[in-house]
Amino acid sequence: MNQREPDTEKTGTKTPGATTTDAKTSGTGKSGVDDVPDPKKSDGKTRITILVALAANIVIAVAKAIGGLISGSPALLSEAAHSVADSVNEVFLLTALHRSRRPADRRHPFGYGKERYFWSLLAAVGIFVMGGCFSFYQGYHALVTDDGESPSGYTAGLIVLGVALAAEGSSLLRALHQLRKQKGSAKDPAVRTVVAEDATAVLGVLLAMAGMVLHLVTGEVAWEAGASFGIGLLLVFVAYRLGAEARVQLVGESVDPELRGRIASLLDAQPEIDNVAQLLTMRLGMESALIAARIDLVPGLDSEEIELICVRIKRSVAGTWPEADHVFLDITEAPPETPETSQNSRAPQTSGTSRTGGT
Repeated sequence: MNQREPDTEKTGTKTPGATTTDAKTSGTGKSGVDDVPDPKKSDGKTRITILVALAANIVIAVAKAIGGLISGSPALLSEAAHSVADSVNEVFLLTALHRSRRPADRRHPFGYGKERYFWSLLAAVGIFVMGGCFSFYQGYHALVTDDGESPSGYTAGLIVLGVALAAEGSSLLRALHQLRKQKGSAKDPAVRTVVAEDATAVLGVLLAMAGMVLHLVTGEVAWEAGASFGIGLLLVFVAYRLGAEARVQLVGESVDPELRGRIASLLDAQPEIDNVAQLLTMRLGMESALIAARIDLVPGLDSEEIELICVRIKRSVAGTWPEADHVFLDITEAPPETPETSQNSRAPQTSGTSRTGGT
């Protein structure tokens, strides 16, 4: 679609070949509005969840590092690195909450919603580099430098891990509570990252404790080295999953199929629309989506009617789904109908010519 540079004030003015409106200013529909959580309230709860995780990880990282240096436990030092990585990642997530809510401007006319996914990607990289790689190094170092001496100070190390398990478990319960109670939290990369970090931390602590106990019982450092390798593999897997999710959002993901189908049905139901040639959608943030449709109107409408119809249709879409705050309609003229096109009127028609000059 051809369009001029978007107006940051989103006044709903019509551009050649495409028109746009803002749900926050022109949406009049009621259906679905009450189902959308308040962004500020949602971010406030997410911020508390992140701060709880950050406080727990800082205290635990210091305790694990001291315990690891005293005992010489590679598994405990791996867990200390894990907690340091989680602490840095929580700072990334707090930054994401702040930057993603900045208002749209001329340089970023669609807002800063994708900042959330960028900082989540950095958090995934942090888990991989600071947590996973250091854990692999600790496991390898324990194997190649084993001098056969009995471990010392492991009782204190196990006590530290017990306290860490309680703290990480409390943080995980807080994150799971928000995930279950707050609508839309499952789609928030910040909440998902905290849940993944805390769940991984709990499993990592259990692995470290198992490795230390087996080392004490058997005198074989290979058990602790194996625990370090296990923690490293766990962190690399979590980092990969979080990074893959952030990549999909940064590249540009469509809205979920159910919402897309409902929008298509609403457009099809409009009496002035003869055919929906193409419907494109993309998530711009947690509560923001771009909807672009190429539509063929029924014959016999003059330019004034077309403008009024477009405004009404856009308001209907944006009012029904407030997250669709960027709605573009491109008025095209469908090619002559054939038996093939009549059987599949939903297929994209790239040969249509725009009545207003847009393609």
